[in-house]
Amino acid sequence: MGLKRSILKVQAALGNVKAMEKLHVDTYTEDVIIKVEGTLFAKSQLNEIYMDVVELAGYYYVKTIVIGSFHIKTWKGANLLIAGQNFELNLVSDMQEIESDFSNVSNKSITQIDFIIEENNINKIERSQIDTISISSKKKVAHFDEVIVD
Repeated sequence: MGLKRSILKVQAALGNVKAMEKLHVDTYTEDVIIKVEGTLFAKSQLNEIYMDVVELAGYYYVKTIVIGSFHIKTWKGANLLIAGQNFELNLVSDMQEIESDFSNVSNKSITQIDFIIEENNINKIERSQIDTISISSKKKVAHFDEVIVD
């Protein structure tokens, strides 16, 4: 057992809430990571992104789930940049408040963000046409350069 973990246990025993949270095994978040729903769309060395287009009451969204080292907490929203053959889409998140969940079981974060897309751009979200995908928020960026083609 490392010194850092021993210190956390002492702090938790003394009632330090943050130390207790770090020692808590987050099985709920880990379960969500293992059973993620969606289409694995692209990967990078540190992250993978699941993407699906959904329609809700006449509005279209790109529903994304990022699993890996990408971890954010913001009240300023996020952007999804999809670059492909002769096009570039820059989509804005539908909500400004976004927070990743962290699993201390697998040491990974899961971030769910929906991005608004115009109906006439949906056909561009075709794996064979996409070169790279990036998600950015504040100063955090996750690049995906390995698009999964079935």
